[in-house]
Amino acid sequence: MNLANALTLSRILVVPIIALLLMDGGFWPSLAAAVLFIIASITDWLDGYLARAYHMESNLGKLLDPLADKILIVAVLVFLIPLGRVPAWMAAVIIIRELVVTGVRAIAAERQIIIAANWLGKYKTAFQIAACIPLLFPSPFLTAQMHTAGLYFLWIATFFAVWSGWDYVYDYFRQAYSNAA
Repeated sequence: MNLANALTLSRILVVPIIALLLMDGGFWPSLAAAVLFIIASITDWLDGYLARAYHMESNLGKLLDPLADKILIVAVLVFLIPLGRVPAWMAAVIIIRELVVTGVRAIAAERQIIIAANWLGKYKTAFQIAACIPLLFPSPFLTAQMHTAGLYFLWIATFFAVWSGWDYVYDYFRQAYSNAA
């Protein structure tokens, strides 16, 4: 366990707190959830920076970092649905993509096929974070313009989720069948 991994783990540990705050749905709990999400999002950047800059990269970090991102984003999207801030179908598309990519990566790893993370997945995550931040803020902070901006970013995130998901599946089959030939 190093500092980069501790920051990643903190992102996972904050998820139940954010979920409890969003279950209340009130002004102050929603504001606290938004602030915690912003801090967690900063740790996503910071843990990667520290791992690379100070040679703290580890297998644990390689496993936990994308898992922490998925847990954080999926939980926030799910808890924003009953608050009327996120369309359920968009959350479902993103969640299904995450499950499919995780499954494909597990199968690929079993077959010693490496499917590297790519820029599409990084864009997906960036737009998901950009969408969740304004959508987490409560009224009166959550103005029509903020909600519209959040949904705009969520549309882009959903687009990148589908594109990057397709790309991971395609990459797996391309490698699996080229190795078989």
